[in-house]
Amino acid sequence: MNRRDALADWAWLLVVGAVSTLWCLTAAHHLSATFDEPTYLRCGLDHWRTGSYKQLLKLGTMPLPVDVETLPIHLWERWHGGPMDFTMALSVARAGNLVFWWLLLIYALRTGRALGGHWAGRLAVLLLACQPVLLGHAALATTDIAVTACLLALAFEFSAGRGSRWPRRVALPAVLYGVAILAKASAMVFGPLFLLVIEAERAWRDGIFAGDVNVWRARARLVWNDLWKIGAGGLAFTFLYCGSDWTTERTFVEWAQTLPAGALHDTMLWISTHLKIFTNAGEGLAQQIKHNFRGHGTYLLGQAHRRAVWFYFPVALTIKLSLALLTMPVVIALFRPRALRNWACLAAAVLLAYSVTCRVQIGVRFMFPLVALACVGLSAAAVTAWRERTGWQRQACSAWLAVVFIVSGWSAWSAWPDGIRYTNAAWGGPRDGYRWLSDSNYDWGQGLTDLRTWRERHAVATVDVWYFGTDPTVHDEPLRELPLHQIAPEDFADSVQGKVIAVSPTFLFGTYASSSPSASDMVAFFRSRPVADRTSTFLIYDFRDVR
Repeated sequence: MNRRDALADWAWLLVVGAVSTLWCLTAAHHLSATFDEPTYLRCGLDHWRTGSYKQLLKLGTMPLPVDVETLPIHLWERWHGGPMDFTMALSVARAGNLVFWWLLLIYALRTGRALGGHWAGRLAVLLLACQPVLLGHAALATTDIAVTACLLALAFEFSAGRGSRWPRRVALPAVLYGVAILAKASAMVFGPLFLLVIEAERAWRDGIFAGDVNVWRARARLVWNDLWKIGAGGLAFTFLYCGSDWTTERTFVEWAQTLPAGALHDTMLWISTHLKIFTNAGEGLAQQIKHNFRGHGTYLLGQAHRRAVWFYFPVALTIKLSLALLTMPVVIALFRPRALRNWACLAAAVLLAYSVTCRVQIGVRFMFPLVALACVGLSAAAVTAWRERTGWQRQACSAWLAVVFIVSGWSAWSAWPDGIRYTNAAWGGPRDGYRWLSDSNYDWGQGLTDLRTWRERHAVATVDVWYFGTDPTVHDEPLRELPLHQIAPEDFADSVQGKVIAVSPTFLFGTYASSSPSASDMVAFFRSRPVADRTSTFLIYDFRDVR
């Protein structure tokens, strides 16, 4: 590798990384806690104080990102001998998530460079750092950026180490697979998908499929031998990291006690009261598996569905990703279709196809690994297409890449400080994005700071909040939480009379409050009333003149 080019790569990374980090840190100051963050802070600090992951794993949350985000808070509390203020703790935890953001950018650079050269790596970094929805979640103390970074690291190291000796070829990917699972349980499925695609693309390049069937079978045996070791090693690493409380599991004991009297009852009761291996990583993985099998209702394009719909992620991604990224496959196909044939693009396509089976549909954040792979693969394809064209076609490709740079930068700039709400211009922009998607796609509880600013500007004494979120500051005056979905229908009129009420769009345009007939009536009532004003994530209704 040319030393000058390498220095230019890392200088590019430092500049783009620094600007995106500044975006995240300043944006975090304007956002209240999202739905998951208070729980992660509480459970993470509980682990540092007790040594147990029980609370996290019971929720199906894997511990690595939460550990990284809450460790500085724990050290501060040990030093000062008392708890940190919630607002300060949230800021520190959010800054901790930037460790994974930088890891993601580093591996985007390395992967893009491996697939398409130096400018492919640079373009990949820029595309990733300019995706508003990725920036919005990088500014939070959550787990989605972490698993994306860890999966990209796994994919790169597996691809780069295929011709190496056992430590690089198997041991390192096994550890990285375990790290990815520790970031989020979905990596248990996504990781093997990526590795299979990488190996299949490598075999295609090597002409294995067109050769002697015996050669193909021998190659398949070697690959399988590596993959099962990587899988087993990754799971072993996951279980070792999580450890165990070495206690019994209460629900297992209770289940055994409900069995009919007899040999099975006695055997299972003895096992449940003597099998002291809990809490362990298996519980967290099992919870996520059960969650995906159960699924739940989803909201898309103005319609609430009682069950998951197969087209959710393909449609949602067209709403939440920047137009620069969405148009890249089409333009590249016009210039040089063959350029799209790299393992990152193929893995993104396979994950998109797999997404139609996913039943947890509460945000495109679950498909961030797909977005990262698309950014890297399309960057490599774009640079390859430019390199293989000449004359006016190269000039046209150069002009188009310049537009990609400009439009990507503008998307990130205009989305600040709330990338969570980002909706691209083809869908009307972020103002009315809640009409197409809800939950963590738009209103995830992050708008209390903006609501307080609105109250001060309009000199409203008290604002009652029908709030989709868990930020404890919603109880701080002059805000007052008003959980209308928990109020009996006959008390509804008295509950709203004479008040200014801020309503989370996720309740009015989602599946949560409409899950019961009484709540559905409240949703219909608010939808029929004129909106007096609005903030970034709240619809304001004024009932002060209602008697």
